[in-house]
Amino acid sequence: MRYGVNLPNLGEYSDPRLLADLALEAEQAGWDGVFTWDHLLVSPELQATDPWIALAAMAMNTQRVTIGTLVTPLARRDPSTVAREVVTLDHLSNGRVILGVGLGAPAETEFELFGEEGDPKVRAQKLDEGLEIVVGLCSGQPFEYHGTFHEIEETTFALMPVQPRGIPIWVAGYWPNKAPMRRAARCQGMYPVAPNPDSETFALMPMSPEIVADIRSYVDAHRTTDAPFEMVISYDLPVDDPDRAAEIVQGFADVGVTWLIQEFMPWGDSVEDARKRILQGPPTRQRVELSRCE
Repeated sequence: MRYGVNLPNLGEYSDPRLLADLALEAEQAGWDGVFTWDHLLVSPELQATDPWIALAAMAMNTQRVTIGTLVTPLARRDPSTVAREVVTLDHLSNGRVILGVGLGAPAETEFELFGEEGDPKVRAQKLDEGLEIVVGLCSGQPFEYHGTFHEIEETTFALMPVQPRGIPIWVAGYWPNKAPMRRAARCQGMYPVAPNPDSETFALMPMSPEIVADIRSYVDAHRTTDAPFEMVISYDLPVDDPDRAAEIVQGFADVGVTWLIQEFMPWGDSVEDARKRILQGPPTRQRVELSRCE
């Protein structure tokens, strides 16, 4: 099992120097990954920083941890620019980058406010086209694309990723929606989340091994390759009860989870609280040997 922290790019967390410092502290405390949100504007009250500049600072400040976005709303980004950015970041970090993608939310402030289409079906189509383009341009081979939203004449991005298998792409989505899970089956990982409908601000419901098993079964039924695949979930493991934490970890490992992510919310977790939690490290040092699903 690997453990990561997911840092907002909003509010108190909107200083790229701070994010770089927290990434270093997480690495020193034994975490395996440090990720950041990719929001443009959740609300006018919250400052936002550019996640790619922040990730560059994080890459330069660390040596070991995996870094990347959780998640980039690819539908509002130019996929050719994302391809160039993510490969450059892979070189800067010496091959430690993942690209997390999703539809993005809230549509009103992240898309419609800036004249972008907010309809989820349209955004899903743009996301699928964007994924094809990012993968194609990152291949280092001649590539062209003629879609509904994007037109690319044949070209080659000669700079290829450091990672021999290319940039791993993790797809986020709300369970029990099936389309994001089928999209994830075509990529290298999935990040299913369940929003809490009772929360006034964005918050996640905890996943259970039973739910994860259902998701994993559905995704595996739609996969067409036996390449390594990451199952990534958010879970707030108990810090003060390592035995219980180890029990929870084992339960998730048994159903194929490979990453457990500690989320921090800019409207609920102060930077001081986040730093304290990060410095405590993962609540269990136990590494469970996982057998990847074929």
